[in-house]
Amino acid sequence: MFDDKSILITGGTGSFGKKYVETLLKHHKPKKIIIFSRDELKQFEMQQVFNQPCMRYFIGDVRDKERLNRAMRGVDFVIHAAAMKQVPAAEYNPMECVKTNINGAENVIDAALNNNVSKVIALSTDKAANPINLYGATKLASDKIFVAANNISGGHETTFAVVRYGNVVGSRGSVVPFFEKLINEGSDHLPITHMEMTRFWITLQQGVDFVLKNFQRMLGGEIFVPKIPSIKISDLATAMAPNLKQKEVGIRPGEKLHEVMCPADDSYHTFEYDDHFVIAPSIIFSSRSNDFTVNAINEQGKPVTQAFEYNSRDNEHYLTIKEIQEFNKQACL
Repeated sequence: MFDDKSILITGGTGSFGKKYVETLLKHHKPKKIIIFSRDELKQFEMQQVFNQPCMRYFIGDVRDKERLNRAMRGVDFVIHAAAMKQVPAAEYNPMECVKTNINGAENVIDAALNNNVSKVIALSTDKAANPINLYGATKLASDKIFVAANNISGGHETTFAVVRYGNVVGSRGSVVPFFEKLINEGSDHLPITHMEMTRFWITLQQGVDFVLKNFQRMLGGEIFVPKIPSIKISDLATAMAPNLKQKEVGIRPGEKLHEVMCPADDSYHTFEYDDHFVIAPSIIFSSRSNDFTVNAINEQGKPVTQAFEYNSRDNEHYLTIKEIQEFNKQACL
């Protein structure tokens, strides 16, 4: 579905954007891939790797609606990956986080509608489910805005959906490169915020493939959640440096002990598919169906049980220390 189509990625110079471009170019023949981001150095570095004739690079900020409008001319699909993501930075700079994650979401929606974009998928995070930090709260607001956008599209054919997943192995700012840095520097221990802390675990390629597939699946208004394994952070440290001591340093501001992707409060409109969940909209759409038991490629879902919650602590699938090592190797390929 991506052959001879134009795809725009906001925040496209990040880990996700680069892997997404690599995958698109390997398996499809897009007409244009537009990288929309605000860092000219990262764009320059990305151009050294991806300089095919279909590539376009736009300097711009999602806070700038006019620039987004211009960038989306003739675009078929949009992946909204731009966000202020660091939890502590958001806690100390709350209004900057609001401007990018909430106002920016509104601007992306407006530009997509103005340009009759076909489909838009916004990337979310497990921190948006039952949020306790500002980053999660702004991403929950963003999720709600994108879901509701399907109700304001009027005569436009534009549809909007959200993809929510957990920690990406080795992504910029995540725990794996942080541990690697300490190990390479010869540290005598690895800091663990809490010995019982758990996280969902996904590779960058798995995240990209999930988003690609959901462009086919989406009806508009869904929050897609992949079924992925959990890990204990202490097991990750052991897998990476079995001979190093581990020192508990305390949970950081706005950090959870365990993450949630499908809250129990959403169970009454959550559906389970073979390899993923779908959280259907709680609002009623005026111009399209609210039946999410069958998706656009005829996969069948079933309602989850009442009060079902998908969280990293009670997840049925945990990686062992050996499996974490293998998982991390695959993530680096």
